[in-house]
Order: sequence, then C-alpha cells, then structure tokens
Amino acid sequence: MSRPLLFLDVDGPLNPYAAQPERRPEGYTTIRVALTLGRPLRVWLHPDHGRALLALGYDLCWATTWMDAANRWIAPVIGLPDLPYVDFTGALFAERPDGVHWKTERIVAYAEGRPFAWVDDEQSPADDAYVAAHHPGPALLHHVSPRLGLREGDFTALAEFAAAHATER
Repeated sequence: MSRPLLFLDVDGPLNPYAAQPERRPEGYTTIRVALTLGRPLRVWLHPDHGRALLALGYDLCWATTWMDAANRWIAPVIGLPDLPYVDFTGALFAERPDGVHWKTERIVAYAEGRPFAWVDDEQSPADDAYVAAHHPGPALLHHVSPRLGLREGDFTALAEFAAAHATER
C-alpha cells in the first residue's frame, strides 16, 4: 500500500501557542527552546501526539518554520522518529499578492501528486484554490486552532482521509 503524506506544522497544531499564556493545556508538557539568541521559546507539546500521528496511516513530513530543528526539539518529546521536512529556505514568511500562504507552493511541489493532508493554523481559501489548481491528487488542508492544538476530532478527520486515499502500489 502507498500511504498519503501528512505535512505537520508545529506551532498551532502541536504547540497550541495561542492558549492562555498562564494555563498550559491539560496533558501537555513545557519545553524551553533556544533557537536563536535571546529569550527561549516556550513550547507546549503533548507526549501522546507522536504515537497517535504514527497510527494514522501516513508518511509523516514536517512542514514548519522549524524545518530540521523539529527533529531535534519536537520529535523526541512527542515520540516521533526523525522525519523528512519541506525546505522553506528562501520562502519563509514571503508574502504573495494572491494571498496564498508561503508554505503552500513548496508543499504541493514536495507532494509530487501524491495524496496529502496538511495540518496548520494559517491556511485560507486561497490555499485551497491553489492546491486544487496545482495538485492532481487528493488533498486535505486541515485547519487546527492554535488555541487548542490537535484534538480528537482532528485525528478522526485525518484517519478518515488516510483510509480513503491509501492506494495499492
């Protein structure tokens, strides 16, 4: 069987950074990450998310500003192995006149026509339209609230998409 790709954003889906700053969500742990000089980032992660993501039936791939740093800082905390990542070098935070998110074009190119789901907190209808016009395979752009992170309903929607789009080789 060929499994669809699951593109994972960190901040929002895995790290509910927009939750109340003084209230870590239940079940989450806190890490402090010094990616640059200055004050370390506070990151909330749920240790069970890795196991749940691995059970969904996807080939997992980071699609985050963290890029390969997600393998050092995020993966070990949530129980994921090192994953490939979409290289956003040169595209980080670049604004497009058509309103398409700066990640979208690179994600579509990386997928090379394979079915994929993408969890993020910053997608818009412009991204849906871009994917529909430029990606020949099935795609699910799944918005996750940055106040809540991945929840049971998100895992259910992702599992249903994976089951519907696994193909025989």
